[in-house]
Amino acid sequence: MVDNQVQLVKVTVDGIEVEVEPGTTILQAARKIGPEVAPPAMCYYEPLKGSGGKCRACLVRVAAGSAKDPRPMPKLVASCITPVQDGMVVENFSNPAVLEARKGIVEFLLINHPLDCPVCDQAGECDLQNFAFEHGAVQTRYEEERRTFEKTDIGPYIQLHMTRCILCYRCVYTADQITEKRVHGVLNRGDASEIGTYIEKAIDNDFSGNVIDVCPVGALTDKTYRFKNRVWFTKPVDAHRDCPTCSGKVSLWYRGDEVIRVTARKNEWGEVKEFICNTCRFDKKDTADWVIEGPTKISRASVISANKYPKNLTVPSFGARLAAAEYKPIDDARDTSQLGIQQLPPERFAKTLPSAKE
Repeated sequence: MVDNQVQLVKVTVDGIEVEVEPGTTILQAARKIGPEVAPPAMCYYEPLKGSGGKCRACLVRVAAGSAKDPRPMPKLVASCITPVQDGMVVENFSNPAVLEARKGIVEFLLINHPLDCPVCDQAGECDLQNFAFEHGAVQTRYEEERRTFEKTDIGPYIQLHMTRCILCYRCVYTADQITEKRVHGVLNRGDASEIGTYIEKAIDNDFSGNVIDVCPVGALTDKTYRFKNRVWFTKPVDAHRDCPTCSGKVSLWYRGDEVIRVTARKNEWGEVKEFICNTCRFDKKDTADWVIEGPTKISRASVISANKYPKNLTVPSFGARLAAAEYKPIDDARDTSQLGIQQLPPERFAKTLPSAKE
């Protein structure tokens, strides 16, 4: 009898071991453990084949290549396109070099990206905002002028603000894989590269609105929702309808009793699993059109959850992870006499402190 069971491989990420199938990438293995060790991702999008390997936000250090060859990899690798090996040891948040490299990645992404978060519709659910908040530096060294583009309408529902684009290619892969005729892509090369339509064609296929959901920044925005509200003032609920074109499973975003926008449902990594049609997205904005299932599950760390959850819930602390990675623990029980330090008794130590009057 032949055993057809797949032999799982073991990989360790930040000291936590997990078993995964062969061919799994480091990023996917880390996600199986949870967000506490999963690297950030700006261009990788699991439902889209071929995505990943462009932004370098998910760089990690492989401290041991495998059980057979435990040598470390000489350079940081992109976890979204690097497959795991049995016995591989990966350092993510626990490695200072990885955290320092991500500061550089954020700086590169923000070289041309404008800091117009106060007027951007993506604010509050922007992947670049989250990435810069957790891994960015306080200041930039870039002194040249940012590249700028005019806003472009690429269809009746979508506006392209190329100035904000980080060239993650997600929208191109989406159009390639879920539509019959893609009419937009990356034009030109190098620092002149931009997302555009061929000969100013409009994107008018029935699934074109999905490029809005996959965009990690505010480069592709919903014209029917622009400047209507901030996401943290809205209340999202899960709903569905019998749609002949798509799954009909969506999130409705309410402002009071009004549905101000409709989006596809996203998982905990911010990825759409089931794309929706334009009819569901743009034409069905009455509560009567939908069967309401309940409140959308929002991460407690998301700004969308503001004022919607009990105050006793805690937000995962990035500062604690950074301190654990960059600072060594101090052993207060060590013998200070060997270090040439005279330890004062508590009562004498108190006398050495300056008083409030001084």
